[in-house]
Amino acid sequence: MCRKTVNKTILQSKHGAGDSNDVVRLADVEISSVSDLLSRYGLSLKTVESGCEIPGSYWGEEEAGLIGNDLLVRTDTPLHSILHETCHYICMDRTRREGVHTNAGGDYDEENAVCYLQILLSDYIDPFNRSRMFRDMDYWGYTFRLGSAQAWFEEDADDARVYLLNLGVIDQHGQPSFRLRGG
Repeated sequence: MCRKTVNKTILQSKHGAGDSNDVVRLADVEISSVSDLLSRYGLSLKTVESGCEIPGSYWGEEEAGLIGNDLLVRTDTPLHSILHETCHYICMDRTRREGVHTNAGGDYDEENAVCYLQILLSDYIDPFNRSRMFRDMDYWGYTFRLGSAQAWFEEDADDARVYLLNLGVIDQHGQPSFRLRGG
């Protein structure tokens, strides 16, 4: 099971408030590589000035926001958040995608598929990759039955993989198709 839960108090006491090495953030990579990946799905990466609230952010703080086909971020937005919201957009049906504003919605199966797909897409942002995505997801508070993102992905995510395959979002080899659901 994949569920995103963020408890800043626990994270800060466990890892130290303000630890700049906690997760990979947009500022840590070439923004163009993120923008190019998102554009393959018809999403536009829009940056918000540092310290400003991110419009469309369901979780607040530095978490990515989603309004229509705009993914709104700051340079301190974690890459896992950027890819998570991107993957919701990819997995939504056309009607939900056209009206999305702040709450991506989705059910249990979609949430699992989103987590699976964000791990796959992490390999397309240099120097980010799935090993670092596993670490960042665990650090940030994503929870999985098997105790870690990597264990879930490798041992318990067949349902998520099949879901994505049935949507046409990944191919028979488990690679991203770079197509939206229904596209």
